[in-house]
Amino acid sequence: MNKKWEYNSIDTNKINEISKKYNISNLLSAVLINKNIVEDDEVRLFLEPTRNDFHDPFDMPDMKAVVDRILKAMEKNEKTIIFGDYDVDGITSITVLKRFFNECDFEVDCYIPNRLKEGYGLNKDAITQIANEGYKLIITVDCGISANEEIDLANSLGMEVIVTDHHEPLDRLPNAIGIVDCKRKDSKYPFNGLAGVGVSFKLIQAIGMKKKLDEKVYLKYLDVVAIGTISDIVPLVDENRVIAKLGLKLLEVTKKPYLKVLLDISGYKEVNSNTISFGIAPRINASGRMGFEQDALNLFLTDNLVKTREIAEKLNSYNRKRQEIEKEIFSEAVEIIEKNELEKKDIIVIGSKNWHHGVIGIVASKITDLYYKPCILVCFEDGVGKGSGRSISGFDLHGALCDVSDYLEKYGGHEMAIGLSIKKENFESFKTRMEEIASKQNISSLLPVIKIDMEINQKDVTLDNVKSLSLLEPYGESNSVPIFEYKNLKIDAIRTLLDGKHLKMVLKDGNMTIDAIAFNMGSYSNDFQLGDRINVVGTLEINKFGNMENVQFNLKDMKKSY
Repeated sequence: MNKKWEYNSIDTNKINEISKKYNISNLLSAVLINKNIVEDDEVRLFLEPTRNDFHDPFDMPDMKAVVDRILKAMEKNEKTIIFGDYDVDGITSITVLKRFFNECDFEVDCYIPNRLKEGYGLNKDAITQIANEGYKLIITVDCGISANEEIDLANSLGMEVIVTDHHEPLDRLPNAIGIVDCKRKDSKYPFNGLAGVGVSFKLIQAIGMKKKLDEKVYLKYLDVVAIGTISDIVPLVDENRVIAKLGLKLLEVTKKPYLKVLLDISGYKEVNSNTISFGIAPRINASGRMGFEQDALNLFLTDNLVKTREIAEKLNSYNRKRQEIEKEIFSEAVEIIEKNELEKKDIIVIGSKNWHHGVIGIVASKITDLYYKPCILVCFEDGVGKGSGRSISGFDLHGALCDVSDYLEKYGGHEMAIGLSIKKENFESFKTRMEEIASKQNISSLLPVIKIDMEINQKDVTLDNVKSLSLLEPYGESNSVPIFEYKNLKIDAIRTLLDGKHLKMVLKDGNMTIDAIAFNMGSYSNDFQLGDRINVVGTLEINKFGNMENVQFNLKDMKKSY
């Protein structure tokens, strides 16, 4: 697949200036300049944030009223329940609140909807059940901002509702006694990118401040907050970066049994954003995807090491099952695409009655990556389809759904990812209309873009320079791993790995050799051979083998030098 290389134009003098001023490598200096982080306070905050860099939680909308209401509930020991979500953000949000409340001698209960039976967010059956069980106060986490009807029902049944959320609000806010959401139009809070667990953290921070507790009482949950924040793919800038950076440091030395066992089963030797994104998050999410969300929450609320390991093994089994189902759906979807030449369409829309709707979102993402086309997968059951979609940069998938909403029962999401429900009899018409919309967007001309931070040469490729890039961790949304270009390298060795799927090379610049790995680029071996001169783009990393360390290029693309 052709890829577009985009270059950042940086003044070499500026790189040297920033490098000398802050005593950092040219590589790190170039990345900071590209991020427009050049002033003293900005550089310090980005590279070494501290607990003093948190914003005042009472600047968040309705925070004072919410804190006062919760303190009243604590004083009267009102029967209270936290209503959350089944993903990592939801699970960690509940964990932070419940454990903090327990420390304040305030026992609360929890409710997570079943993904397969209830779907996301508040629902009327759950509200009725909660009311029948005698609860007086509902606190939502990671949901609730658009649950107007459900909250009206709760009010009519004699309950009060506090909403803490981070999603976009509707034109009319719910009739709750307090709504803490920085995406509210009237919000004066300086940052609106918190994850749901970030909002939960700000709530316990505010309660702690009001009760004049030692800040350690709430700061000790930053390891849990970091897991939810990194997993939810929110922008890792501003306060999210403070949370993630400090939280990862805490996670490295955590004594919490439920976190120690999660780190253990993740299989990662180092604690960084990759450990969370690819080791911890999939196991927690798999629990919800497979309909066993309570097990993930139980793990986070358990302190017995033996019990945590038993639950962790369950999560592992759910994740293995999820992977098997995902592989089956992906294989079947690709077969349908190839058989019907759907890859020639500007958008891929497929439906089947055999698919697991807790997994199709992951498969849609993989198909989008494979063909670089927007993709929507729908699974049908009892005449109703539930679907997930993923898009590419340049095509607003949610906007397209708005144009065909008359075919849909329900939909939501954003430009790059959507969810929907549709009656089976409307599917073919919906598919046709989506293909018509996509055909007008000239999607075939859109190419994956690789944004290059800097061109490098021999003097840049040292262990010390590459290790200095670790200050940019944690990586994630709005803080991606820096990409570098190295020109006119000679292929000194080349071979494929894993049945031709990946590529392993040794590249040479004069007397210096560099190891290179290129995942999912095995097909490039047909176009490149020993002795070819090439330009490569990729990330720089440290490859550790035994007691040896060396610099390795993780390639994203390569072209012949001319």
